[in-house]
Amino acid sequence: MFVSKAFRLLLVFAFDLLAVLVAWIGGFVIRFNFEWPRDYAHEMLYGSLALLVVQFLACQWAGLYRGMWRFASLPDLKRVLMAVVVSAAAALLLVVFSRPYLTVPRALFALYPMLLLLVMAGGRIAWRMLKEQVLYGKSSRDGKPVVVIGAGSASAMLVRELARSTEWNVVALVDDDRAKWGLELSGRRVEGGTASLVTIMRRYAANCAILAMPSAKAEALQRITRIVTAAGANLFIVPGLGEFMSGRVAVNMMRPVKVEDLLGRKSVQIDDHNVGAMLSRKRILVTGAGGSIGGELCRQLARFDPEYIVLLEASEYALYAAEQWFHVHRPRIRIIPLAGDVKDKQHMNDIFARWSPDIVFHAAAYKHVPLMEIHNAWQAVRNNVLGTLNAALCSREFGAERFVLISTDKAVNPTNVMGATKRVAEMLCEVLHQEGGATCYQMVRFGNVLGSTGSVIPKFKSQIESGGPVTVTHPEITRYFMSIPEAAQLVLQAASMGRGGEIFVLDMGEPVKIIDLARNMIRLSGFSEEEIPIEFSGLRPGEKLYEELLADTEETLETPHEKLRIAQSRSVPEGFLHQVQAWLSMENQLSDDDVRAALKQWVPEYQFALQVPHDISEPRLADLAAEEAAIPYGVRRMA
Repeated sequence: MFVSKAFRLLLVFAFDLLAVLVAWIGGFVIRFNFEWPRDYAHEMLYGSLALLVVQFLACQWAGLYRGMWRFASLPDLKRVLMAVVVSAAAALLLVVFSRPYLTVPRALFALYPMLLLLVMAGGRIAWRMLKEQVLYGKSSRDGKPVVVIGAGSASAMLVRELARSTEWNVVALVDDDRAKWGLELSGRRVEGGTASLVTIMRRYAANCAILAMPSAKAEALQRITRIVTAAGANLFIVPGLGEFMSGRVAVNMMRPVKVEDLLGRKSVQIDDHNVGAMLSRKRILVTGAGGSIGGELCRQLARFDPEYIVLLEASEYALYAAEQWFHVHRPRIRIIPLAGDVKDKQHMNDIFARWSPDIVFHAAAYKHVPLMEIHNAWQAVRNNVLGTLNAALCSREFGAERFVLISTDKAVNPTNVMGATKRVAEMLCEVLHQEGGATCYQMVRFGNVLGSTGSVIPKFKSQIESGGPVTVTHPEITRYFMSIPEAAQLVLQAASMGRGGEIFVLDMGEPVKIIDLARNMIRLSGFSEEEIPIEFSGLRPGEKLYEELLADTEETLETPHEKLRIAQSRSVPEGFLHQVQAWLSMENQLSDDDVRAALKQWVPEYQFALQVPHDISEPRLADLAAEEAAIPYGVRRMA
């Protein structure tokens, strides 16, 4: 290997020295109309010797031998230009200071640097073209024909990378900028706009298209998706241009368009400085650390150099998965994985006494609306209310700086037990903050997250894979959605901004119709609605058509962060904490109706949306257990 490298460097060095001879002597030959200038043999000989020495030093100074000819590019051309400038300046000085011993025609001052640049740069470019033709020329033409959508910077990089791929063969580009039509990008022609995409794909027999427009809005992406899927083709998307330019992304990271892309959620920017100041070298406890939000919170917390993170989780497997993620991806972060239940007050006391957390993120909760609505209402109270109270009281007793409750939009004008219990949990934190103490209590409220356990997208995907139908509860049902990382980052941002007692409301964007979500997923899977039908099953117990982020009696205040607002909720009734504590201390399990009556007493806006059946079948109960509140699910078409 060393010999081959040394031999390669020797060849490159010899080529650059040969370039000096060709440029210097060639300049004389051109100056005298391609006749050998016998009268200037003295000048050609001694001038060549002097310039060879200069060329050697100039090439070393310019770093020419660090680049690989196979990947010759603009930085390499810059180095060549630097060496040529030095060599040309040396030639000028040679002529000036060697008179009258050497007489050089003035035309050499222009001819020499031009020829030297041509030979040195041209040789490198020619070698790269030859190597790419040998390595990729035939194989790229044998790849799958694909049309690239977009003719900008991202497309230019993508087309160059795909030219080296044995899997893809870019046959054409499309762009809605008419000024680009008919032009070429890396040898590929821009054939027209996206309106003619289907025609172009059929002309070149292309069954794939790649969207190379990182800044494309959701509306444009939805339109392009409809066009491509209507043609029975597959649509892929590339990462953002910033990732390409930083070198963090390879072409093999291209992926099919996902329904999350069509929702148009913008990336979140948080104040890393303030968040880091809050978390750095702090002891942190996350309850529900194996869940969707709790797990992502742990992963985000690892960025900010905490002293350690205590992972509290009731599910053994979820706790194991979280522990293994840290071992693989963040081995330097100290974690304490603890199996436990937030309802166990003694265990919570032991955890706080042993590990003394500075900051507590309380994400543990029962959140499945229909499941908690039937036969499980008292358990929802114990987990969501008693569990929150235990964690919140321990935080105050053991001197935690902050307690952050992860709440839900279903706490707003709740129509189900789960939402009402989360509203009671919010009210408990408000009371504890009002009573004073060292602990700052904060609540963060948001809607559904994409890709969470049992969420709508995996459910629809499973139904599509099984041949359908895709079941939606109601044609008009809508939900707010955000990505799990986005939600977790905004939770951290809210925690760093809060002074205590606030209910932060995340900007969930525009509500999404679930039926549109289903249609997009069917199209992205390569099917039509005739092949995978959509059926409606009706609203389930506790569900409502539209979800809200603010109650009717609440107002919001702006915050310095555009995606966070503060809800001004109604005051909590006097004696509320003691009443709830007495209620939770009851030994007997209460019936669903008794639970609802008590919740209605403390949460007046709590309304029953539907009559709840008491004789629900066990198979149906098992179905409900598999889904989250936002999941439209059913088995029969409603009239």
